[in-house]
Amino acid sequence: MWALTVKHNPDGSVLRHKARYVVKGFSQRLGSDYNETYAPTFRQASLCLVAAMAAQHDLHMHSVDITAAFTNGDLDETLYVRQLEGFHQGPPGTVCALDKAIYGLKQASRQWNRKLHTAMLDMGFTRMKSDSSIYLYVRGTVRIIMPVYVDDITFVSKDKPAIAKTIAELSTHFDLRDLGPTSYLLGIEIERDWQKRSISLCQHRHIVDKLAAFGMADCRPVKTPMVPGTRLEKALPLDAETTDKEHYMRAVGALMYLATSTCPDIAYTVGVLARFSSNPGSANVAVLNHLFRYLQGTKDLKLVYSGNVDEGEPFLTYTDADHGGEPDSGKSTGGFLVRMGGGAVSWRSKLQPVVTLSTTEAEYVAAVEAGKEIKWMRNMLAEFGYPCSTASTLLIDNQSAIQVAKNADHHGRMKHLDLRYYWLRDEVEDGFISPVYVPTGENAANLLTKPLERVKTELFRSKFGLH
Repeated sequence: MWALTVKHNPDGSVLRHKARYVVKGFSQRLGSDYNETYAPTFRQASLCLVAAMAAQHDLHMHSVDITAAFTNGDLDETLYVRQLEGFHQGPPGTVCALDKAIYGLKQASRQWNRKLHTAMLDMGFTRMKSDSSIYLYVRGTVRIIMPVYVDDITFVSKDKPAIAKTIAELSTHFDLRDLGPTSYLLGIEIERDWQKRSISLCQHRHIVDKLAAFGMADCRPVKTPMVPGTRLEKALPLDAETTDKEHYMRAVGALMYLATSTCPDIAYTVGVLARFSSNPGSANVAVLNHLFRYLQGTKDLKLVYSGNVDEGEPFLTYTDADHGGEPDSGKSTGGFLVRMGGGAVSWRSKLQPVVTLSTTEAEYVAAVEAGKEIKWMRNMLAEFGYPCSTASTLLIDNQSAIQVAKNADHHGRMKHLDLRYYWLRDEVEDGFISPVYVPTGENAANLLTKPLERVKTELFRSKFGLH
């Protein structure tokens, strides 16, 4: 079938009209028409980390787009498709054998990735272990970082001529469009200020579109993503029946991309709303509309990374937990924030998988999740060529949790924890992570675990790098 798409510029204007011949992959049979389908894409945190590094080290960012990327992939299976409407050849009923992967095939993305991987190895790149969708080129003083998201490729390097040379070499393998310095990637507007040594990420257009799509374009703004003290519970059957479940799920899904990309300040609220997607009630809808009103007032905020910010170490990590904050299950919400160059590069707000029996326990479990992210950050920076020479600071606002992370303290109250949670203690002992106390009023991760009043919301939002 035909798939018709209108591509837009960051300002909403029409860039081009696009038509693709797409096959119906849902009719494929596992083991006959395809086997493996996995293809890597980089984490959103990887993109933020690369942007923060570019700001700190004055690196150039340059984007290219591969033309009809999937059609470069070679097929391992024998497949036949109906002919394209309007371009039929031969007698009626004639079908075509596919020589190349095509959009819609379950294995198309995998075959394209394999083709690109082979080309990158031929060009002297190596695939990173910490994120298998990022490639590195290191030759003498030349270092190029290449994040790949399907067919969107970004080159990051201090050597501008080396980027141009690499793009020219890549064009001998694939047809591509040179998009110039990176300004728009995956729906994110990227602005560069060389004088201030800053890079900002923004999704203004996405927010405006979603406000219009869900009937909130003219709503009045509010100052907080959720009313302080709000505790959502499962809706009663009658209340759930009167709620437009499809509308609710589409709205939460649309906001999820914002919460994971450039708006860490709404991560907690979106996470809470997502818990009730299967059974939303009027209270959930009220919180959803409140969040849209908050976005109306913050749609111009940008996530800013600056090369002029010196935090004393490559990055700082905050962690926090709201003990027993989920009324229905008694579970706690844990969150962490990793900040680099004055802006958030990685964050998470998530309901903990176990019911914790104390505040200390909840904070410690949250610290373990933050510690895992610290290890990933250290591995990424080491592969990029910027290894961490000292222990990474983990800021916690609970003294008891810090003691548990350092020693076998409070054993009688922590002995029931799964052994995997004691991994953090080993990392602290080995000198990779250093738990440090931070007052609750200065712990930016608070905004990821509970609804806060306006003053604290604005304070922690600035610590996120949202300006």
